Amino acid sequence: MAKRDHSLEGHPDYHFITVVMTNGESYQTRSTYGKEGDTLTLDIDPTTHPAWTGGNQRMMDRGGRVSRFNQKFAGFMKK
Repeated sequence: MAKRDHSLEGHPDYHFITVVMTNGESYQTRSTYGKEGDTLTLDIDPTTHPAWTGGNQRMMDRGGRVSRFNQKFAGFMKK
């Protein structure tokens, strides 16, 4: 079995790519995506998507589940 030099294979190849946002803005960054000079076009805008911004989501109470939970554990953490 041949001995391999892991110092050469252990690190990913970081290179510059262009990232294009959904609104057309673009910027260059280092990445392991594709090859040097490739373009990554985003489908979801991280400046407006709730997964990145935290959003203004509210918990919907379907069939009183949240209410029942709140009643069941109302005094759990109170001293």
